[in-house]
Amino acid sequence: MSKQFVGLDIGSSSIKGAIIDLDALHVSAPVSRQSPGAINGLPPRHFEQDVSTIVDVTKAVLDELLTSVPNCQGVLLCSQMQGAVLCDEHRAPLTNYLSWRDQRILDDHPTESGTYYDVLNGHLSDDEKTLVGGELKPGAAPSLLFWLAEHGQLPRQDCTPMIFADFVMSQIANAKPVTEYTNALGAINLDTRDWHRGVFTKLGLDNIRWPHLANFFEPVGEYQFMGRHIPCYPSVGDHQCALVGTLIQANELSLNISTGSQVSLLSQELRLGPHQIRPFFDQQYLNTITHLPAGRSLNVLVDFVTEISRAQDMDCDPWAYIVDAVNAAQPTGLSSDLAFFAGPMGETGSINGITVDNLTIGNVFLAAFENMAANYASCAKRLSPDQSWNGIVISGGLPQRLSALRAAIESKFDSACRLSSGSEETLQGLVALALVIDGQAATVADAIQLIASNH
Repeated sequence: MSKQFVGLDIGSSSIKGAIIDLDALHVSAPVSRQSPGAINGLPPRHFEQDVSTIVDVTKAVLDELLTSVPNCQGVLLCSQMQGAVLCDEHRAPLTNYLSWRDQRILDDHPTESGTYYDVLNGHLSDDEKTLVGGELKPGAAPSLLFWLAEHGQLPRQDCTPMIFADFVMSQIANAKPVTEYTNALGAINLDTRDWHRGVFTKLGLDNIRWPHLANFFEPVGEYQFMGRHIPCYPSVGDHQCALVGTLIQANELSLNISTGSQVSLLSQELRLGPHQIRPFFDQQYLNTITHLPAGRSLNVLVDFVTEISRAQDMDCDPWAYIVDAVNAAQPTGLSSDLAFFAGPMGETGSINGITVDNLTIGNVFLAAFENMAANYASCAKRLSPDQSWNGIVISGGLPQRLSALRAAIESKFDSACRLSSGSEETLQGLVALALVIDGQAATVADAIQLIASNH
């Protein structure tokens, strides 16, 4: 009988799962349910979700999968990062899930200059902000807790903040309150690999009961199903898990391109610099720049070129035409800047160099793809000024569908790129973690090589 695990990906738009087969080294029988949306009627910038509903949906996905896995060896999870649920000492929820998409800290502070986020940053030194990886973003747990503390809304001083997937397992598997290192964004001291309690003290959060920091291979609870007791493991960050699913190699630059995009490069040692730094597996660090313009910005252009047809209720898929038009286009001096949303590349986009002859859909989208490629090249040099990578792996839905985008990237980097073949990189990444848990690989890097050699 083959060794099988169940993998879950608890995301912001869907809750997915699949069977992990360690003999075949792949996932099968995928199940997906829509994740419950935000609670209605909240103030602007607030984004909360009902915890009980998400627990119920997750349990339904897990139970459906376990009916097909009579000898399940364990349940592995990856999850959306940041955000928090506050719990008491018995793991009962004291709040809704405060999502990573919650932006309330950008409200103006009533007594100090600027926003609550400005005030938070004013409490910290540049070194402290750097040592939490540049990840103290508006939706990070410390930011959300700081806002609650400023409003006198912390439910109690000794409450425990939990990543949502770990909270789910605490409810259905009696799991201990832990945070796996890859999910400790904005709160871990990267130098000591412990909670940055000095930051917590400066933010007035020193009485918060932070969870134990755990490795992904440490079981934290048991799920009881049809008389079986199935070990459960702490959730890992979906970004890091997805990179494992691309079978990322040492010194390989990663470009993940979907609704947003990221440029990432692994390092064995801590490299401080003008980028984000996330804990990775095997005691490594993930140097990354996230929230780069990609699908969300392209949709702005799509909405513009289809405005008339949509106003006339003409239902059509514009992408087939766009792809053909881009494939027939040639550079004409038209340029584009896709920074329509605030991020590392700015917050104002543009289309420049328009002439009577070059303002066509093909030319506009070709310029957009070239801008994306230029952004990735610029950010890659920020991660590694000496361009020390020895290969490039591209993942995500957009580059798989758009050959012109891949060509623009290859031209800008003057390098061949490896296209990740997986469509569910996060679940594929859990296969590598399961190999380590099962003892078939000593490290995640070893597990990646084992999977790569069998594909």
